[in-house]
Amino acid sequence: MFEFRKLTVYSKAKVFHQECRLLILGKNFDRYVIDQLGRASFSVPLNIAEGSGKFSKADRRNFFVISRASIFECVAILDIQNDYGKITQDEFDFLCLKADELSRMLYSMIKNLST
Repeated sequence: MFEFRKLTVYSKAKVFHQECRLLILGKNFDRYVIDQLGRASFSVPLNIAEGSGKFSKADRRNFFVISRASIFECVAILDIQNDYGKITQDEFDFLCLKADELSRMLYSMIKNLST
């Protein structure tokens, strides 16, 4: 039961969300940035979990695509905050590495469900 909890990608997605949350709590971001980054990063593990509960390949794939798109959204938010000087280059690079790893894992899962 709840096999998604055993997935490496799910575990890494939870860590990514936690890292984003720690960043949010430690910075003086605008309210809308807090909301958007919090929602987008939370969407990553939630869509992995929801997709894992779907029966058809197409349904599972769709949720993994949404999860991957949320990662891209997080990176865009972080990139803009880096441009504004709200986060350091090191913070940006650290989270981008985690995002890239997640994106690659999800891409592989999506590709495997496309055949």
